[in-house]
Amino acid sequence: MAAQPVIQSLLDTDLYKFTMWQPMLHRHPQTQALYRFVCRNRPDYPLAELAHEVNAELDALCDLRFRRDELAFLGSLRFIRSDFVDFLRIFHFQRDFIRAWADGEQLRIEARGPQVHVMGFEIFVLAIVNELYFRRFDAAAALVTGRRRLAAKVEQLRAFAAEPPLANPFEFFDFGVRRRYARDWQREVVATLARELPALFKGTSNVLLARDLGIVPIGTMGHEYLQTFQAVGVRLRDFQRAALEEWVQEYRGDLGIALTDTVGMDAFLADFDLYFAKLFEGLRHDSGDPVAWGEKALAHYEKLRIDPQRKRLVYSDSLDVGKAIALYRHFGDRVQLGFGIGTNLTNDVGLQPLNIVMKLVEANGQPVAKLSDTPGKALATDETFLAYLRQVFGVAPSPP
Repeated sequence: MAAQPVIQSLLDTDLYKFTMWQPMLHRHPQTQALYRFVCRNRPDYPLAELAHEVNAELDALCDLRFRRDELAFLGSLRFIRSDFVDFLRIFHFQRDFIRAWADGEQLRIEARGPQVHVMGFEIFVLAIVNELYFRRFDAAAALVTGRRRLAAKVEQLRAFAAEPPLANPFEFFDFGVRRRYARDWQREVVATLARELPALFKGTSNVLLARDLGIVPIGTMGHEYLQTFQAVGVRLRDFQRAALEEWVQEYRGDLGIALTDTVGMDAFLADFDLYFAKLFEGLRHDSGDPVAWGEKALAHYEKLRIDPQRKRLVYSDSLDVGKAIALYRHFGDRVQLGFGIGTNLTNDVGLQPLNIVMKLVEANGQPVAKLSDTPGKALATDETFLAYLRQVFGVAPSPP
């Protein structure tokens, strides 16, 4: 009997795909984009072997539509506009805009077309590749290991919760769609955490699970949103300010967590002036030393005479429970905090996770790039543009 498609609902993705999609539809519907799949580590067998299955999954994905109940849930979120829901009512992925093929041992996947038609592919592609990849391993053994490790995390967090609280509460979320072992395993993990740790576990980035389990969907913006503004006609030096300003105009106080590392924290803070610091609720960390980043954020707020206790720092870079607790102990008396844990929640089953991404590399025929605070997470396909971006923002090249 053939396996069911990996993706069975168009809500089975990160909330931030929708929250970025809406302003792109409203303000830049004509933007053309290219997204490219990359595997950053060495898999246990060549991903090229999955090309045929990936194409079959993409066929199935492009047959899906948003169902009435799914649109009703999206429409119930106060920051989702009715015209965006109407767009999704007639939306479906176009198969002509995405292709996957084997290139030696490499799996190549590219999505090219109008950004409002291709930006949604990212999370679905990553979930598909992950699930197809891990189906070749011993599922029974993986689930035994996964459940044992999940139970240990629950006990670790229960013991931590018995400690005297700091000034601000400890809150964590599931950010694990893109790196999950499997769809059904993510559902089991999130349901377990919601049931066993309701005082600590505060939501998931997975919109479908948030709806089905009655928990809060979490997410604001990702790198692709800011990178797009490198190619929409504003001066390159001004792209961060333009992206933040359009976000403010779109959401008017909702979804107020800004991502800081598209060109590095120092360059971000140079643009994050008093205006933006007052309008945004807080900042999200996704690369670089987390303590140093947090100290820079707090110093910046204090320099602007803003009380950090009124702001929130969200951590989401390669977290596990132990790292989240350590960061809470360091900052919990000084600022509100949130911790988005991904791979370590949804793919901690005794197998080596894939480090895969599908990133925006071109917009409107121009290269775009990310200058991460972690050298290995920088992403660019055009070294000349990358060097120019460094020069414009005064970012030194990473050491070899």
